[in-house]
Amino acid sequence: MTLYPIEAGNFKLDGGAMFGVVPKSLWTRTNPADSNNMIDIAARCLLIEDGDRLTLIDTGMGNKQSDKFFGYYYRWGDHDLDSSLKKYGFHRDDITDVFMTHLHFDHCGGSIQWNKDHTGYEPAFKNATFWSNADHWKWATKPNRREKASFLKENILPMEESGQLKFVGGPTLSLENSISDTRDFSEAKEMDFGIFFADGHTDKQMIPMLEYQGKTLCFMADLLPTAGHLPIPFVMGYDTRPLLTLPEKEKFLQVAANENYYLFLEHDAHNHIITVKNTEKGVRLNEVFTFNELFN
Repeated sequence: MTLYPIEAGNFKLDGGAMFGVVPKSLWTRTNPADSNNMIDIAARCLLIEDGDRLTLIDTGMGNKQSDKFFGYYYRWGDHDLDSSLKKYGFHRDDITDVFMTHLHFDHCGGSIQWNKDHTGYEPAFKNATFWSNADHWKWATKPNRREKASFLKENILPMEESGQLKFVGGPTLSLENSISDTRDFSEAKEMDFGIFFADGHTDKQMIPMLEYQGKTLCFMADLLPTAGHLPIPFVMGYDTRPLLTLPEKEKFLQVAANENYYLFLEHDAHNHIITVKNTEKGVRLNEVFTFNELFN
């Protein structure tokens, strides 16, 4: 197995929305804001090469939306999914599997593109199977009013219409179960990794857990969007069930500290992978690594 970090493009989001009820004077210590109150956000995906299988975890927001849409997100930098794949000698047609942690537009928008004459949509990975789970798919295709703007039908329905959609097995791990080590994580027979299911941000978000080069690497998605979100009460305003996020984060981060997990941060534009440690104030940042520093 070989892993590659895939940078699908940077953008900005409102810092207040990213930190919910946390005062700006606190969150700007780790995530400084610009004059519009926007903070830097990444869409850092992960590519897994394992034999003939090439699995991409998340795809960023893509480029098919309107200029007005992208005007809300202040894209910056020169990263994009295709050039990042090309850097490692791959093309999107090589991808065999696209695993989506959840179906919010900034995580799955790059999975679907316009067709040639712009009359409709088609999979951006023509040879891939798209993976979600049945509970989250139902949640996303019949969205509540809070998340409706994040679950865009043009990002989601073409996966099913193409016949390329499949579901991983349902969760075997919840907060009622111990997560003392990685063996307690759901073993998704369809995937090459375990999965932790979390419900605070959105229903049945999936957090991949990989064993790689003697280390446990956790793709944190929106359970821990940036290193600045390590304090347990620092919960995004986007989370639909913040009172579930609190115990999910606390239990996960406690295990991460005890077991020395390496946390791959999808949305932190400046911290790629971190470890955490126990302190008098709770679980806090230990070390920061780039991907190449940790795995080369």
